[in-house]
Amino acid sequence: MTDYTLAQLSNYSVYSAMVVLTLAMLAYALYLARIAPERSERTAEVRERELVPAGAGAEKSASGLDAPPPGPGAGAGESPGVRAAGVDVPEPLGARKAGGVGRTLTMLGTLLVVAGVVLRALEVHRWPLGNMYEFALVGAMFTLVLFTAWSARRDLRWLGLFVVGPVLLVLGAAITVWYTDASELMPSLRSYWLAIHVTVATMTVAVFTIGASLGILYLIQDRLETSGSPRAAFMRRLPSARGLERLTYAAHVVAFPMWSFTLIAGAIWARQAWGSYWNWDPKEVWTFVIWVVYAAYLHARATTGWKRQNATWIALAGFVCVLMNFAVVNMYFVGQHSYSGL
Repeated sequence: MTDYTLAQLSNYSVYSAMVVLTLAMLAYALYLARIAPERSERTAEVRERELVPAGAGAEKSASGLDAPPPGPGAGAGESPGVRAAGVDVPEPLGARKAGGVGRTLTMLGTLLVVAGVVLRALEVHRWPLGNMYEFALVGAMFTLVLFTAWSARRDLRWLGLFVVGPVLLVLGAAITVWYTDASELMPSLRSYWLAIHVTVATMTVAVFTIGASLGILYLIQDRLETSGSPRAAFMRRLPSARGLERLTYAAHVVAFPMWSFTLIAGAIWARQAWGSYWNWDPKEVWTFVIWVVYAAYLHARATTGWKRQNATWIALAGFVCVLMNFAVVNMYFVGQHSYSGL
C-alpha cells in the first residue's frame, strides 16, 4: 500500500469520525433535552408526596441542594433514574435511548480517530507528532479515549456533549486549517524523546481539555445555584456545583504531574538537541508559564480563604495559556520549536 493511499485512508477516517461524532453530539444533546421535562414533572410529584410526612429534614433534601448528583454516581452499565427526595425517579425511555446512542457513536468515532492516527503514522513512517495537524489529531484521539475509558467506569452521558463538541472543533480545524502533507522531521526532532515528551504533553492537554469543560460547567452551575435563578433544562440534569468542582479538581490533580514531566523531559531533550537545558525559546517559556498558572490553581484550591470559584478561574486561565501555546506560539513565534509546517 502506497503512502498516498495511506494518506487518503487516514483523511477518510478523520472525515468519517467527524460525521459520527456530530451524530453523537446531537444524541447527547437530545439526551439532556429529553430527560429534563420528565424529571421536572416527576420530581414535583415526588416532592408533594414526601414533603408532609418527612418533616423539615426531608424538605431540605427535596429542594435538591443536598441530594446526590443523579447521573455520575451510577455505574456505566446501569440505567440510572433521577433521584429526588430520596426516591429514584425512572429515567425516561427516550432519554435512555439517546444516551446509549451517544455513547455507542462516541466509541465508534474514537475508533475512527485512532484509525486515522495509525494510518498517518504508517504514512509518515514515524511517530505522528511532527506538526500541528498531527498534534491536534493525536490530542483529539487521547481526549476521546480518556472520555470513553472514564465512561466505562461511571455514567458520564451528561458530559458527552461538552467533550465531543470541543473535539469536533479541533478535528475540523486540523483537517481544514492545520493540515500538512507528510514530511521529514527536522534533525533535532529525530529522537526517541519525541515519542516520550510530546506524547505525554498531548495526553496532558487532553486531560486539561476535560478539566476546562468541567470547570466552565461548574462556574455556570454555581452561579445559577447561588443566585436562585431558574436553571435551563439541561443544567438541571448535570451534577451539583459541588460535584462538578470536585471533578474539575480531580482532573487537574491528574494533569499537573504529567505537565511537570513534560517540562522536565523537554529540558532533558533540549540539552541533547541544542546543548543547553534552557534556551528561552518561546515554546519553553510558554510551557513554564502554563506550569506556573496551574500550580497557582492547585495552591489556591488548597489555601484556606480562597473561594473555589476564583481558583477555577485560574485553572481556566491556564487552559487559555495552553491554547495560546498551541494555536499562537506555534504559528506566529519564531524559535527552535518552529516545526508546525504552516
